[in-house]
Amino acid sequence: MSTDEIYERYLKKAIAEVNQLGDEISRAAGPDVPVLGSGHPLADILLLKYAPQHQEIQEGVAFFGRTGKAILKSLQRLRVDPMSVYGTNCLKFVGAEPDEQAREWLTRELHIVQPKLVVVMGEDALEFLNAIEFPLSSPLEASFGELQRFTPTVQGLVCPDIDASLDEQAEKARFWSAFKALGSWWAELPPY
Repeated sequence: MSTDEIYERYLKKAIAEVNQLGDEISRAAGPDVPVLGSGHPLADILLLKYAPQHQEIQEGVAFFGRTGKAILKSLQRLRVDPMSVYGTNCLKFVGAEPDEQAREWLTRELHIVQPKLVVVMGEDALEFLNAIEFPLSSPLEASFGELQRFTPTVQGLVCPDIDASLDEQAEKARFWSAFKALGSWWAELPPY
């Protein structure tokens, strides 16, 4: 079996698992619109925010709207392939609680995507991620812009909350200062 065939099998499995998780989240959301993760199901980079914003809730897609446009523009500036990114929220719908169910969903997403880097946006998302006690993980520190060891195979990068950073120039600059470490990390990623 060739490397391409193996990859295709992993990709099909990841797509099926993401779809199954989306169905579970949709059922749990009840009358609320679930906001599901978006992007490549086997991405090198997983972007993590705490809670969905208005446009994400309207569309049911994480990183939709203003935040997504800002991230896409930033990825382009850093020459990071947007097809290597998956974005999600800790909380999957309005009224969701940061409970065991929400932590289990994020844990499953991390297992499915198997990123090489988790970019954590904001202190609430950081606290949530550290609380899931992902297997073999070390808690990430609130050290903005520094690459840290999350697990033996996954690094972490902590940034300010993107949603809170878009309205003021000083906050945008603070976010960008931390987020741009992603570009250096990407440039050093070995080719497949």
